Amino acid sequence: MSIEQTHILPEAILGVSPMIAACAVLLIVYFFIITEKIHQTVIALLGAVAMIYLGIVNQHLAIQGIDFNTIFLLIGMMVLVGIMQRSGFFQYVAIISAKTVRANPRALLVVLSLITAVFSALLDNVTTVMLIVPITLLLTEQLKLNPYPFLFSQIFFSNVGGMATLIGDPPNILIGSAVGFGFMDFVYNVGPPSVFVGIFLFIFFDVVWGRKMTTSMRARAHLLRYDAASALTDKPLLYKSLFVLGLVLAGFTIGHAHGFEPGTVALSGGALLMLLDTFSVSKEEQGKRVHKAFGEVEWDTIFFFIGLFIIVTGVEHSGLLAIVAHWIVEVTQGDLVMTGMTIMWVSTIASAFINNIPFVATLIPVINSMATDFGGKEMLEPLWWSLSIGACLGGNGSIVGASANVMVASYAARAGQSISFLKFMALAFPLMLVTVLIATVYAYFFYF
Repeated sequence: MSIEQTHILPEAILGVSPMIAACAVLLIVYFFIITEKIHQTVIALLGAVAMIYLGIVNQHLAIQGIDFNTIFLLIGMMVLVGIMQRSGFFQYVAIISAKTVRANPRALLVVLSLITAVFSALLDNVTTVMLIVPITLLLTEQLKLNPYPFLFSQIFFSNVGGMATLIGDPPNILIGSAVGFGFMDFVYNVGPPSVFVGIFLFIFFDVVWGRKMTTSMRARAHLLRYDAASALTDKPLLYKSLFVLGLVLAGFTIGHAHGFEPGTVALSGGALLMLLDTFSVSKEEQGKRVHKAFGEVEWDTIFFFIGLFIIVTGVEHSGLLAIVAHWIVEVTQGDLVMTGMTIMWVSTIASAFINNIPFVATLIPVINSMATDFGGKEMLEPLWWSLSIGACLGGNGSIVGASANVMVASYAARAGQSISFLKFMALAFPLMLVTVLIATVYAYFFYF
């Protein structure tokens, strides 16, 4: 039997419809993620295999549902970053960043947020947080500051910055690929609302946290006495790392146009740096260095994503996402403005709880099918930007809303600074709604 023939099974085990069974699994998984009674990786994997055992998807469909572009991107960049850490590069950047603002906590919050936003736009937001979070944890430890406000702001700015470009966030890559939009199309259309949202967030975070941040003059003076150059413990490795990182960044920028996805670029970069790091050393030393490089990979995070992708695939193949998508068309009754706003806000809410990649992939053909109703495909452009805004900004609504969020939480947990699902969401969800409201006002006046 082909995969196509088993796309959706008529009934799950025990005679329950696939849609009800898939929703039940999703709700149970999110209950335990929210309450933190079971480790998120364990419950995600259990939920994934439950989708298979219940007959909602088979193993072939489950594997197809895994976004290996994201998985390869994470593994490749984790390996690259892990090797790069041995050179002392992150300590060097941490010291330079702190000295630039004279170790002022309030200014440091702004600088690190700005760096996160810019890098997320020019690279991608997952790579950016993997580079910036270790720096943040080092600085806050030295200054004896609570890292939570810094990590919270970096989650938001990674998704806001990622929204601004084609390569910044996976939903934009999907939209650009399906419609044929180029890099500058995103800069011109979703770049401005990213800036407006970013300005609001700078002010908000400064009022809530920045103005209240204090540290002792002794801690600031201690950090300012650090010699940045002395942090670079292995300059040959640093040069190799920067060379490979430069190739990877170039690959992110130009690779997509030539059919090379970020995951392939990142994985090849990790492999190349391992080659350069192990070249002309003994066989035993090669084994140690390769083993150590893969030891830096957050495998619990990787398998959390794998489990989550399979769960969402089950929900998608049960037909629930398609029902939601078609409901949008029926409710708006052919009004372009109403359709755009509905797409934006439904995408926002959905992306806060369900990975935005399959949701966006489901909506793309639905929006394409509206071309006849609205007078041609060129009339659909406002809908694509609405989808981009909703999916990207909606990812800020919860700790599992975007890949970058999960990566930040993973690094924080490893450093003993776990981010609570409910604590994060209590502030993040309403703040996310405000940012989408700002983008909605922009969309109304400039898209429609």
